[in-house]
Amino acid sequence: MTNYLEFERPLAEIEGKAEELRAMARRSEGMDVEKEAAALDRKAAGMLDEIYRTLNAWQKAQVARHADRPHCKDYIARLFTEFTPLAGDRNFADDHAVMGGLARLQDRPVMVIGQEKGHDTKTRIERNFGMARPEGYRKAIRLMELADRFGLPVITLVDTPGAYPGKGAEERGQSEAIARATQKCLRIGVPLVSVIIGEGGSGGAVAFATANRIAMLEHSIYSVISPEGCASILWKDAEKMREAAAALRLTAQDLHKLGAIDRIVAEPKGGAHRDSLAAIDAVGKAIGAMLGELDGQEPDALRRARREKFVKMGSKGLAA
Repeated sequence: MTNYLEFERPLAEIEGKAEELRAMARRSEGMDVEKEAAALDRKAAGMLDEIYRTLNAWQKAQVARHADRPHCKDYIARLFTEFTPLAGDRNFADDHAVMGGLARLQDRPVMVIGQEKGHDTKTRIERNFGMARPEGYRKAIRLMELADRFGLPVITLVDTPGAYPGKGAEERGQSEAIARATQKCLRIGVPLVSVIIGEGGSGGAVAFATANRIAMLEHSIYSVISPEGCASILWKDAEKMREAAAALRLTAQDLHKLGAIDRIVAEPKGGAHRDSLAAIDAVGKAIGAMLGELDGQEPDALRRARREKFVKMGSKGLAA
């Protein structure tokens, strides 16, 4: 069953009518409705194409948060073989919002780390909706250190509304953990590539995405704050999230123009949630291409290029 977003309601009506016709035909033997249903399918396909060619920033934020969008766990299951999960920060606990471990990508040994939101009520609560606590960032640091020690490329899959802001997380050093994870990204001497697969929220995302190469799915978002949070601060009204989303320039297209990301990965028509396997495969190709661009570079060159990338970030396109 398709979960429609608010702006997809006209599309839902047309696709619903086509399904109703086919359901009637199944109940009434000899009833031929395929011609009418096919016409509705063509109309729906045209409408879907038009809607997704003209999405505004707030609509893209809704797509990025879609409940059926593939998550980190889905990417790992399809793209990687011999995945061996590694747990815990060797200090306090294991954070289930962050998953990672040793794996092979097209028979190449790598370290993969990502934020997992969960796919239903039970798993979303277990994964804390993808919002990592300090233990999650310290686990990521541990895995990056391990990868650096053994010369393994690091692949990060970013999908978080932001780091968890709870009292316990702050007491255990949330800000320090995020800062040290970002620092570790800059210091490792192996290729580091990152893909924003859904939401890239604030420092919670930067701590995973301070990479040599950064890609974003076409309808994902990446910003310093959520549109609702920005609206609450600037206008004291969370309902102004549409204006905030436009002002934040959080879309893949805006960030590519600014030079904050390196490539945009095209999504299937109608978003990654309509064809998860195609979206995941497209990300796999992008990861392979980005790693190929970094092959053969010395550790010092990788560190230097990564640092220079972030020092210059944002200068491109500011005059636009």
